[in-house]
Amino acid sequence: MTAISVLDLAPIVEGGDAGQALRNSLDLALCAERLGYRRFWMAEHHNMPGVASAATSTALAFVGAGTSTIRIGAGGVMLPNHAPLVIAEQFGTLAALYPGRIDLGLGRAPGTDMQTAQALRRTLAGGEDRFPQDVIELLRYLQPPAPGQAVRAVPGAGADIDVWVLGSSTFGAQLAAILGLPYAFASHFAPAEMMRAAATYREQFQPSERLAKPYMLFGLNVVAAETDAEAEWLASSLKQAFVALRSGRPGPLPPPVDDMDERLDATARAMLDHVLSEAVVGSLSTVAAGLADFVRRTGADELMIGSSIFDHGARLRSFEIVAEVSTSALGAAAVGAARSTVA
Repeated sequence: MTAISVLDLAPIVEGGDAGQALRNSLDLALCAERLGYRRFWMAEHHNMPGVASAATSTALAFVGAGTSTIRIGAGGVMLPNHAPLVIAEQFGTLAALYPGRIDLGLGRAPGTDMQTAQALRRTLAGGEDRFPQDVIELLRYLQPPAPGQAVRAVPGAGADIDVWVLGSSTFGAQLAAILGLPYAFASHFAPAEMMRAAATYREQFQPSERLAKPYMLFGLNVVAAETDAEAEWLASSLKQAFVALRSGRPGPLPPPVDDMDERLDATARAMLDHVLSEAVVGSLSTVAAGLADFVRRTGADELMIGSSIFDHGARLRSFEIVAEVSTSALGAAAVGAARSTVA
């Protein structure tokens, strides 16, 4: 039985602002909680006019205050941008406020361009190369403090936080396996290494105090509507956003258009065919079949659903449809279920 969860970037739409985007995120989290989604994650991105979740822990505090049962977390925090102690304190604070509900997904990419990464870090020395050591340091801060320990995370030490490794290659898969942590793969924008990373993680997994057996989550873009045609139209916003981002022109999420295919040159079309090769777009029956096929191929323990839809009401409806079809598509206990000790 495969669990379903929500990935939210707090999209800022054309004509909107960050405040409205974050209020929409809370509204989506409340919807997901009502529908029985397992967890609600937000992601760290910087210098992107269409993303309002750059200060991820702050955004999560807002969502946590408005919800009561759904797990909330980062999917993820880009650890090279931060000192591990700071992240331990931030998420330790969230765990103190919302006990038993906090996830911390850790990624090694900057979540932005190199110039912005420089502004975030002041120096790029070490950076992504230090990611494994930084993860281990962070895990130590989250353990109960040892006698004589000079530096402690307060709050954070001994906090009830589920730590994940995020990735889009076998590097993250190997690290998660060695450390005995759950692994989240970014198949919603980088599907090329998906099956190889899954095999690597499962074959090399070493049980730990945090996790007894491998547990793998897959990101998946889903746009669901009453008809296939409506869903394809709604998905044109996501396609426009990807083209703009890959062209170095990121902006607010644009409204859907009728002539998406006519706007694409061969390069853009090939890029979209690749990056959205795993996306599921369509009506209830199309989405049900797409979800079932994806889980059959990947053996996913959990799906993290992302839906970049311009209209907030249509976005909520998309998540309602996914919840509606998931029971039949993914198994009787799909919604809110899990196959291992991961909360």
